[in-house]
Amino acid sequence: MDLAVRRGELTGTAWERIAPLLPGVDGRGRLWRNHRQVINGVLWRPRTGAPWRDGPERYGPWQTVYERFARWETDGTWAKLLGHVQVRDDTAGTVKWTVSVDSTIARPHRHAAGARKERTPAGDEPGDPARTVGTGHALGRSRGGLTTKAHLACDGRGLPLAVVVTPGNVNDSTVFDTVMGTLRVRRVGAGRPRRRPDVVIPDKAYSSRAIRRALRGRGIRAVIPERADQKANRVRRGQAGGRPPAFDRELYKDRNVVERCFARLKQLRAIATRFDKLASRYKAGLQLASLILWLREPGQDPLSGRS
Repeated sequence: MDLAVRRGELTGTAWERIAPLLPGVDGRGRLWRNHRQVINGVLWRPRTGAPWRDGPERYGPWQTVYERFARWETDGTWAKLLGHVQVRDDTAGTVKWTVSVDSTIARPHRHAAGARKERTPAGDEPGDPARTVGTGHALGRSRGGLTTKAHLACDGRGLPLAVVVTPGNVNDSTVFDTVMGTLRVRRVGAGRPRRRPDVVIPDKAYSSRAIRRALRGRGIRAVIPERADQKANRVRRGQAGGRPPAFDRELYKDRNVVERCFARLKQLRAIATRFDKLASRYKAGLQLASLILWLREPGQDPLSGRS
């Protein structure tokens, strides 16, 4: 570990992996403020959950740190960085294409509500009222109050391959196609991105004929437990109910990697609790947290101070 690096900052190894991918000048042709300094400031915020303007002075002006985070969210830089490290691992053959899919709920802080519609980037805000039932900005009202739901597809090591954000009152199964459509790892050189896992392992919430049929049509093995009500209905219908769907109980035990992934992501307070008014900003935080997981070395966390 780099002894000059403070707790919660990028280690030298993690920095070396992403440094060549960062832009050298901004959109107006001027040099950026030191990328490593500012990115460490960006990481400080989701780790602590504190307001941007309370950031330590060692990371530079808080306006610079926030604007860098917001600009790179808008132009897709955080997503591109995550995609680059996924390509690197896939090329090395370390990505395990036994994919687990699940979702988790994040409670929004009171400051996460109240974003004005005119501040929303056109066509780039998940959970827009025109497309999704809820209050907009991926805030959904259910019996427990306002919530946001993060949907993940993780590889067999528990590293995120796809991230989707919706209101918390959206049913998991209705977002399954979106999650699978977001899953794409580019090839080095020519060739289409890889979009088809070997196996997909969701939980009972995704048990439906439509999902099983879609996976079967793409040649993907589905390991989905049958819900009790579906089983009872099939048995009640007798021979007309058909055969029970194939289910590999031993392989299903590997699904816990997505639960462990959620636990690691929620070590960052701004992921466990949503403070961002815009869902696109919260999703960028998830992408940044996912990037940190991909940057880790075996037995070591890419953020200093933890191993």
